[in-house]
Amino acid sequence: MSALNEPTAAGSGPRLQARRIGIDTWRENVVYLRRDCPLVRAEGFQALAKVEVAANGRTILAMLNVVDDERLLGERELGLSEESWAQLAVAEGAPVAVRHAEPPPSMWALKRKIAGERLAGPEFAAIVRDIAAHRYSKIELAAFVVATDQFALDRDEVLYLTQAMAGVGQRLEWPQQPVVDKHCIGGIPGNRTSMLIVPIVAAHGMLIPKTSSRAITSPAGTADTMDVLAEVELPFERLREIVSEHHGCLAWGGRAALSPADDVLISVERPLSIDSPGQMVASILSKKLAAGSTHLVLDIPLGPTAKVRSMVQAQRLKKLFEYVARHVGLTLDVVITDGRQPVGRGIGPRLEARDVMQVLHGEANAPADLRNKALRLAGRVLEFDPDLRGGDGFALARDILDSGRARLTMAAIVEAQGARGFDWRNPPLAAMTHEVAAATSGVVTAIDCERLSRIARLAGAPNAAGAGVDLLRKIGDPVACGEPLYRIHADTATELHFAREVATRASGFRVGEIAGAERSAEFAPEF
Repeated sequence: MSALNEPTAAGSGPRLQARRIGIDTWRENVVYLRRDCPLVRAEGFQALAKVEVAANGRTILAMLNVVDDERLLGERELGLSEESWAQLAVAEGAPVAVRHAEPPPSMWALKRKIAGERLAGPEFAAIVRDIAAHRYSKIELAAFVVATDQFALDRDEVLYLTQAMAGVGQRLEWPQQPVVDKHCIGGIPGNRTSMLIVPIVAAHGMLIPKTSSRAITSPAGTADTMDVLAEVELPFERLREIVSEHHGCLAWGGRAALSPADDVLISVERPLSIDSPGQMVASILSKKLAAGSTHLVLDIPLGPTAKVRSMVQAQRLKKLFEYVARHVGLTLDVVITDGRQPVGRGIGPRLEARDVMQVLHGEANAPADLRNKALRLAGRVLEFDPDLRGGDGFALARDILDSGRARLTMAAIVEAQGARGFDWRNPPLAAMTHEVAAATSGVVTAIDCERLSRIARLAGAPNAAGAGVDLLRKIGDPVACGEPLYRIHADTATELHFAREVATRASGFRVGEIAGAERSAEFAPEF
């Protein structure tokens, strides 16, 4: 939970001493008190109570946990989780005050949504303000997420939620237009097209302030992969400076406080595996509005193990995006793409960064599917340029990439963000490996994206940047019995064991006697 700026009476309460506990509570403020602390007895605090904590002129809201072991905490100490410690910015042993937190002002609106009622714009605005101010506990947030999933938001509610989320936090404004962006709804391993599109478009001179998420349940997000090359946690002003100078960036949006309510909601949605269409649309479009984008190319991968698994579902989602975008003043180009298999060869931060750099440097062994998809999407983005004739974007994108201009622009962006000196020609991958072999001879006819993502995560990605899965075969490739389909990389024997165990039960590959990989009418995306 983040610091709150409004004044509070918590500073006048009983004083305790701050102590850093060193517990990672994943974007949630948690504090700890001994059960025999006089304050616990006097104020009637109980475990999971919400409290206000004040110190050093700052106030946060936090969830309280009660401790019985005197070795962990002193009687008059307040333990702070890592998130609480960072947000309160207090010194070890400094005086802190604690009191009961007031219920969020928008609780009445939240209860209406839990009951299945339709909400209007001001009610969504009130809820989102309290979410961004971290006035809700994870339990209350989960109730909101489940309610908006179970009682599907209508298109106007999605619009209200998008506007509310974009209206909270900081917002970038740019003197030059159009300001463009590209986003994928996710669900496909690899697929690091953004790291190629940004330098291509920036090299053309268009502004593309790309802010991305870190992975929560996937093997890597764009921010995780870019973090291999350069710093991604850029403050608001630094992000603005880099884009102004180099026309683009690849940063984690959470550090710049763009649509901060979205990051809070994501921390609840992903563990629950909830990604309803309404929440998805509001999340994506609010971030683009906050970044100052005026034009967006949206990638919807379609495939049997992707997020979107039928053309009907894809078209329905496309229309919802278009409706909301039109009403918030965002020019949108939705592209339905082939999501039957991972894009590129690497699944995991360093493996994916290797693929991107191979394409940028024009290496002969660079993954062709990653190159081609990035060029096609970059071409669509470039066609937002009013001086470019429709249909010419792909050729221009290819020229910018093949000429080396995109590579030089990417090098400049990496340097500006703080280069890490990544050796992409000899990437430091996790040393422990296991190759998963084909059980029969034939042709690869299908690849399970969900299965491979799970295997890569069990191997340690994205926390272990060198861990993951290196694909050695793709759909349509011939393979003989006993030949490797992919290689698992892990840092520890335990992680390798977990990943290998899941891969042994089901490799995620289907090998048939004939190609069987032709597109059916159900899976006929644009590319």
